[in-house]
Amino acid sequence: MSEVIQHAMETLQGLGVADGIGIGTAVCISTRVGDLYQIPLPEEGVGDEVERFRQAVEQAARELRGLRLKVGRNLGEELARIFDAQALFLADDAFLGRVEERIRSERVNAEWAVFETTREIQARFDALDAAHIRERSEDLRDISRHLLRCLRGLQLHQLTELQGDIVIVADDLTPSDAVRLGRANVVGFAIEHGGRTSHSTIIARSLNLPMVTGLEGIHRRLSERPEVPVIVDGTAGLVILYPEEEVLARYRRQQLDLERQALELVSAGKVSAITRDDVEVAVMANIDLPEEIDDGVRFGAAGVGLYRSEFLYIERSPELPTEEEHLAIYRRLLESAAPHPAIIRTYDLGGRKIAREVMATHEENPVLGLRGIRLTLARPEIFRTQLRALLRASVHGDLWIMLPLVSIVDEVRRFRACLDDVMAELEREGLPFRRDLKLGIMVEVPSAALISDILAREVDFFSIGTNDLIQYAMAVDRNNEHVTDLYQPLHPGMIRMLRMIVRNARRAGIAVSLCGEMAADERMTPVLLGCGLRRLSVAPRLVPAIKGRVRELSTRQLAPIVEHCADLPTAQEVEAYLQRAIGEG
Repeated sequence: MSEVIQHAMETLQGLGVADGIGIGTAVCISTRVGDLYQIPLPEEGVGDEVERFRQAVEQAARELRGLRLKVGRNLGEELARIFDAQALFLADDAFLGRVEERIRSERVNAEWAVFETTREIQARFDALDAAHIRERSEDLRDISRHLLRCLRGLQLHQLTELQGDIVIVADDLTPSDAVRLGRANVVGFAIEHGGRTSHSTIIARSLNLPMVTGLEGIHRRLSERPEVPVIVDGTAGLVILYPEEEVLARYRRQQLDLERQALELVSAGKVSAITRDDVEVAVMANIDLPEEIDDGVRFGAAGVGLYRSEFLYIERSPELPTEEEHLAIYRRLLESAAPHPAIIRTYDLGGRKIAREVMATHEENPVLGLRGIRLTLARPEIFRTQLRALLRASVHGDLWIMLPLVSIVDEVRRFRACLDDVMAELEREGLPFRRDLKLGIMVEVPSAALISDILAREVDFFSIGTNDLIQYAMAVDRNNEHVTDLYQPLHPGMIRMLRMIVRNARRAGIAVSLCGEMAADERMTPVLLGCGLRRLSVAPRLVPAIKGRVRELSTRQLAPIVEHCADLPTAQEVEAYLQRAIGEG
């Protein structure tokens, strides 16, 4: 009779990158191919080895095409385009030619040639400090693994024979792994490496699956143990191994609560956001991916407060979206948002979101370089396609065009001249568009905030981007762990700046909204309303919660409270005063 081994519960802290709770049995997936050996070839065997490599390339290309079709059907065209960049490597003469050259010149096996060539190119990528290069490196790593699997005759991971709910445990997760594995009975991911903005994370969110990353060594630990029960808490960033019955029961109750909350949120979203003193606040939706448009409608958003159009480019990179592809997504946004407006921000490429196909130069400090409206004006031939599509889409709803990173008045005037030129072009072609669309700017640079009274005479609306505005005003990188304590939304200087922007917009009679992370934090809602804001834009699922917070407040009470906050010395004192004052109010 075999002895039953009792395991103590273990709780691992990682980084939660996709919210939710998944409960299942751990299945370890190694995305690495295993040991590779350099095998010398006789001269007469080199030709056959090159042919074997070419057959592997053809097989990988077929499998990738099939995977792309599957993703397109199940998750939408935008996510499917992630695999276009990988397909380019399988047609890249520089990459494939270097592998074949290595097979011939070094007379080595194809596996070793692929491995060494990939390592060589990735070393060049790693020497360049740019996010888009790191994304290309991820694509190259994924396609290299795929090629090695084909060369070795290995099948892609299959989970169809496994029963019950499964939690994928992996050393790494590439986009193709996430799509192939994130189906059927998979309920969550526990991964050693990965970040909040990776393609794999985006896919996990689109699949509504929790994901926790940063779990160093979890793959090695669990691969040695059979059938480990696991809880993945993507919200708290926890992975619990061998959960005790009490813990398991608690998390099952939380799962039911989340399901109930989702239904309640849909109902709550249908209620207007009106304060206790009868002031209506428009709570709009921030949209990154087309899949979120329906969520905005479902959760009761009063239109689209920010569509980050650069994601359309980033998901297509290195190709540029066509005018018809732009038009299709903009039309869908406008029709879904009706009768409310849809605010579409022109490409905010540059900084850490740029690709070689658009930038022609290397920048030492790209975040303060050629990005946002600066790049639009510097590369008008690239952005003209977007402007044509925006104008053509304007007949399908209430379109507001927003310019990112404006710092001087001349940028707005030059853009208007460019827009007028595109309008004239469409008129000559007989294509319909609306001339009465609104043009506004993101106020996210201190210089723009300081001349907001002047800019308000040049545009139709403001949208305050607090993420960058705080960062630039405080001279602090919010992603730098050494100075995160200086990233202070409640700094008195920030409160003064917000009040000034809102005041100048109101005096000019133009709309003003806020679409940064401050809008998504219920603790900040009293401050924002007290500053005079009446439009907030947040992630779709947060719309009902912000609406609920608005209904608890009175703008008459908040205005003097926030005015006093602007005169306090520190963010800490502001926070303490708000807790007392709002509690008393």
